[in-house]
Amino acid sequence: QVQLVESGGGSVQPGGSLTLSCTASGSLANIVALGWFRQAPGNERELVAQSTRGGSTKYADSVKGRFTISRYNAGGNTVNLQMNDLKPDDTAVYYCNARVALRMGGAMDYWGEGALVTVSS
Repeated sequence: QVQLVESGGGSVQPGGSLTLSCTASGSLANIVALGWFRQAPGNERELVAQSTRGGSTKYADSVKGRFTISRYNAGGNTVNLQMNDLKPDDTAVYYCNARVALRMGGAMDYWGEGALVTVSS
């Protein structure tokens, strides 16, 4: 079991910045990736950024060059998402995600409760 707690959401004007933080607890040893997804009203949940235990990162095309995810190190328990030059389209609930490798193969996703980010003038 993995528990995830997010912090750092809020309201900001277009062009502003916010930093989201996620702290994981529980069975950390089998976490293979930590990342952020978001869901806007009427839309499906989508990947924003992910950092893997192997040191790689990936981003949604819509946030490349504006968002930066911190590197996740094996045994660590935090991941941050620095969001710059925010746009109204970035308004969504942001969810921290932990992908955990299962002993029998495959993986399971754990989710935080979500942090609301609102970008509006």
